[in-house]
Amino acid sequence: MKIGIMGGTFDPIHIGHLLLGEFAFEEFNLDEIWFLPNGNPPHKDAEEMDTSLKHRIEMVKLAISGSPHFKLSLHEAKEGIHSYTYQTMLDFHKMYPGNQFYFILGADSLFAIEKWKYFKGMFTTCTILAAMRDDKDVGDMKKQISYLKKKYNADIELLRAPLLEISSTTIRKRAAMGLTVHYMVPDTVADYIKEHHLYM
Repeated sequence: MKIGIMGGTFDPIHIGHLLLGEFAFEEFNLDEIWFLPNGNPPHKDAEEMDTSLKHRIEMVKLAISGSPHFKLSLHEAKEGIHSYTYQTMLDFHKMYPGNQFYFILGADSLFAIEKWKYFKGMFTTCTILAAMRDDKDVGDMKKQISYLKKKYNADIELLRAPLLEISSTTIRKRAAMGLTVHYMVPDTVADYIKEHHLYM
């Protein structure tokens, strides 16, 4: 199967995440999109995490429940242990040798990927799908893709998807002020945030 990988803290998961997964699914004829909530991402201290892993997992479950091709993977959902993308992709490559993997990331990550730990390990295990952002034009993206392909023999494709000005940070701030987060997250997730008094 052709599997798209969407990693993140998902604190909370929002419409932008889901649209990115859906457009990758359609454009590259993928069979499934796996959402991987991070238990303890290396770029964030434990105290920076606003929501427990349990709540973040539940919100992902609710958000993807209506899409049969969206799946939840708990491979990185380990508290107290840093999860690194290169290791996850190596694990998947070994665990599911018959599958092709496509790692979905944004433009900012594509330009910063050489700062990731053991990033070269990713290039041997998956195709990178790089989503465009408004602040990076097509020319810049194509140059960066060409550079990484030439230097590391990386397999990278440009992913064209709608860009929404929605961020998990904004959603947390609105929830903290008692403002609605409907339309920014699925209704089931908005209800869950309210029911459990998250981000207050």
